[in-house]
Amino acid sequence: MRKRRRSQTASYGSSLEGLDLLLYFVFSVFYMEIILRLHTAEKFFSVGLFYALLFAVSLSAGVYLVVSLFGEKLRNFLSSIALVILTVLFSSQFIYFKFFKTFYSVYSAGNGGMVLEFINDIVTQVVRNIPWLIVLFLPAIFFMVFMRKKIRPYEISNVERVVILLVVIIAHMAALGGIYLGNKDQNSAYDLYFKTNYPIGSVDRLGLVTTMRLDFKRTVFGFDPELTPPPLVEVPGGELPTTPGTETPTTPGTPTEPVKEIVYNVMDIDFEDLIANEGNEKVKNMHQYFSSVKPTAQNDYTGMFEGYNLIFLTAEGYSHYAVDKDVTPTLYKMQHEGFNFTNFYNPIWGVSTSDGEYVATTSLIPKSGVWSYYKSGAISMPFAMGNQLKALGYSTRAYHNHTYTYYKRDISHPNMGYDYKGLGKGLDVRKTWPESDLEMMEKTVDAYINDEKFHTYYMTVSGHMLYNFTGNFIAKKNQDLVKDLPLNNNAKAYMATQIELDRALEYLLQRLEEAGVAEKTLIVMSSDHYPYGLEKPDLDNLAGHTVESNFELYKSSLIIYAKGMKPEVIERPVSSLDIIPTINNLMNVEYDSRLLMGIDAFSDADPLIIFNNRSFITDKGRYNATTKTFTQNDGVTVDEVYRKNISDMIDRKFAYSTMILDNDYFAKALKGLREP
Repeated sequence: MRKRRRSQTASYGSSLEGLDLLLYFVFSVFYMEIILRLHTAEKFFSVGLFYALLFAVSLSAGVYLVVSLFGEKLRNFLSSIALVILTVLFSSQFIYFKFFKTFYSVYSAGNGGMVLEFINDIVTQVVRNIPWLIVLFLPAIFFMVFMRKKIRPYEISNVERVVILLVVIIAHMAALGGIYLGNKDQNSAYDLYFKTNYPIGSVDRLGLVTTMRLDFKRTVFGFDPELTPPPLVEVPGGELPTTPGTETPTTPGTPTEPVKEIVYNVMDIDFEDLIANEGNEKVKNMHQYFSSVKPTAQNDYTGMFEGYNLIFLTAEGYSHYAVDKDVTPTLYKMQHEGFNFTNFYNPIWGVSTSDGEYVATTSLIPKSGVWSYYKSGAISMPFAMGNQLKALGYSTRAYHNHTYTYYKRDISHPNMGYDYKGLGKGLDVRKTWPESDLEMMEKTVDAYINDEKFHTYYMTVSGHMLYNFTGNFIAKKNQDLVKDLPLNNNAKAYMATQIELDRALEYLLQRLEEAGVAEKTLIVMSSDHYPYGLEKPDLDNLAGHTVESNFELYKSSLIIYAKGMKPEVIERPVSSLDIIPTINNLMNVEYDSRLLMGIDAFSDADPLIIFNNRSFITDKGRYNATTKTFTQNDGVTVDEVYRKNISDMIDRKFAYSTMILDNDYFAKALKGLREP
């Protein structure tokens, strides 16, 4: 059939004839943005909806311009393919968000084969969301079944192609103009488009298509975030010590009296020499920044566990909700007979478990868009506990009771100083889903319990979602133990998985006791993330109240326990980022507090809890970066300058954490160590 041409006398402005396909593309892309937004955005109506529309127009006009170059049959085929590709992108991100409460990056998609290990859970999520997936696929289906026969593409002239190209440019420039003219605060559309890689915020304020385009560009060409120049004062109100090492405070105008010497947790790094001899401006900037950061001082807790063995665990999906005197007595014992952190937070990051593990074991903020733990396998990680304690003569081992290579731990964990074993290489546990933490303990403790000094790291898996009694082996195994709990079915299943962790720890404590080393072994445990496998109503049911979503959602439990220690309640705000400096200080292991992003939980430095969306908690109050609201604590008065200083500081911590990973910075900094 001959292709129809528009009448030469027809006015472009008076008719939509021939633009049916273009309009259908615009409608389809924006329609999918709306559906995704309904399920992921905290606030549906915002300027982000407008930018998503403008970028949808730009993309759609661009696609239309390309397909218009071909004949009718090929044009329809390519249009169908384009719609299917876009639908698959939106649908897969929809399911991924339901799973992990974030969006996958181009980098993660390229390494996505391993998620097939969770195929049963993926199928479950797909089945649960079939109605919405059908809704997302409607534009593609409708086009292929009905519209491609009704939309009769016209041949367009070169003049018309120029007009459509202008539509692409104008729509895109209009969006950029709005972004430029809008506010440039943290998490604004401007910030997310030009300065910050934060997918959840970006999808909310720019749309998914633009977020993925930016992510692809940054993955291929790299991304250097803009930095605020390094400050002389890192913590508002704080001042750098005259000599970063030791200091004796005096009061002007009074006789000098013997006082306790202040010793800082720093290494003797000659930053001045490093700066003078560094030719790379980026690395020089890092030297300048880290030399300006105020270090934390040693304190009454320094060396409290010096010379102890260390068992360090990242527990899958663990939460303070799992701690129950009757259901999980070992967890209860360790939390209440050790340091009981009542204000501990475990923020979620972009790569769920791997990023949570990375933060807890490195005191660095993950780089968005990549697997930071895997990337760290190529750089020096001197402050990892495996490397720290190995240098002091400890045997250092790490275990994971799921697939040995998952998240490429076979690359990251040996680089952290561990002899690493997992399912499939060195750890012979029964292959179930999930696998048993108790069995992992039973098959590993003998390997190190009789060593003179040992440090063992565990990444557990028994607490993994989905929380049900049909597809979760561990939940089913312990179902009878939770049947009478006053919880709904999913919350019961969650508690059943935590019983397995509790039994693993019970076995561990028993073996330490039998070996006579319980009183010389420090146990530290936190989670990778909150139990996001529970839907919000299930989490509320588990908590016994409605859980607030910006801060309380990430509240959790940190266990620091050794038999015979004096129990103590710690009310100071602490997060998983603070674990490594805290362990180093407690064990009196030399480290440089300026080079880590967390803060020793027992120091006198101001506390700071950093969330992925740049919200924060300090001892003065809490800032919700989504609502732009700072809530002061009772009896505290601070101004907007304080909030802005903290936000700037957080931006720097994100940026310099990334730069450490990208530039192998620890190796460069420690070259500046002066000879003792």
